[in-house]
Amino acid sequence: MKKILAMLMACTMVFSLSACSGGSSEQAGTASAGSASAESTADGEKIKIGVSIWSSTDVLGSQSKEMLDYAAEALGDVQLMYVDQGHVSEKVTASVETLSAAGCKGIIICNSADSEMTSCINTCNENNVYLAQFYRMISKENSPQIYEQAQKSPYYIGAVHEDEVVNGYTLANILINKGKRFICLEGWTPGDATFLERWQGYKQAVDEWNKANADDQVTLTQPVYANTSSEEGAKVASSFMNSYPKMDSLIVAGGGGDPLVGSVGAIKNAGKTGKIAVVSTDFLPDLDEQLKTGGMTAESGGHFCDPLYALMTVYNTIKGKYKVSTDTASADSFREIKFPYLYVSSSDDYDNYKKYFLDDKPYTSEEIKKMADVSFDELSTSASKLSLEDVQSRHVS
Repeated sequence: MKKILAMLMACTMVFSLSACSGGSSEQAGTASAGSASAESTADGEKIKIGVSIWSSTDVLGSQSKEMLDYAAEALGDVQLMYVDQGHVSEKVTASVETLSAAGCKGIIICNSADSEMTSCINTCNENNVYLAQFYRMISKENSPQIYEQAQKSPYYIGAVHEDEVVNGYTLANILINKGKRFICLEGWTPGDATFLERWQGYKQAVDEWNKANADDQVTLTQPVYANTSSEEGAKVASSFMNSYPKMDSLIVAGGGGDPLVGSVGAIKNAGKTGKIAVVSTDFLPDLDEQLKTGGMTAESGGHFCDPLYALMTVYNTIKGKYKVSTDTASADSFREIKFPYLYVSSSDDYDNYKKYFLDDKPYTSEEIKKMADVSFDELSTSASKLSLEDVQSRHVS
């Protein structure tokens, strides 16, 4: 009897996983199928595109997923399949294998380190699956061999990422201009190309100030890593407060938002809210309240349309509209989009962001459909223009 019940339960699980589709996103282990699409294509089949993401449920991850699901519904012939990999290297590479085996024609990925891309690119080459990064790029300076591998791949088609050096430089200068002189740095994963570029920007701002102000020096600590959990973020912030009595500010480099939640909580528990200035990347859901109470000083974010542009690059390539060259001397060996950040440092800033990015989508369904009919240069230009002013100009009621 027990064996019969076990077989029945197994059959039920298989049926439930195969039934994932349409407008919901049900968990299937670490993978969830389905976001999304409205009407089927003429032959009843949709283009399956995989999304390998650190988390589809934290602040930035859930915003990214909502934007992608909205785009898939607008396009009408796309089915999305998600794998949450927690930025754990072996899970990152396994996610691409899982999505390829599931029949995805393309994959967009937010990896945690350049080293993972060797395996990811090889898997996509072997399975004829197009691959693009979002929130990430392969560093030509730090990973030249992997960068060359990407150039030569017929299936690695590009990356959508932010100008992270400028981002780091801007945030560090916000602290410096507010009179902060002992800045602690919290990272998420060693070797991540995005973090390394943000760190370069932080250091650049500090170095410029120190060279110009010999009697008023700024200290920036070496990074301590919190991965992507609020618990570890709290531990890192507490460790900084215990180790550095002169600490007056904290940069939480990112990590999807959860490490920042833990860090802000630890500072509050220590009774130092407003005394320790905090800047970060990846907007908190209660950013408005944190700005009012002094929990946050400033934040860069609002960039959850980044994966939308990675999706459109993959989609248009699958549809045959964008060609991929394996000529490493060609600018088209893969495509790159630099996506702008929004910077919020007041309640007024946040109110405008909420109105145009959260209460409504920054792109309408019709605008997303048009992205499927434009050249890559036009797509890239559209991405580079995104701002509060851009959305206001397009969505004037």
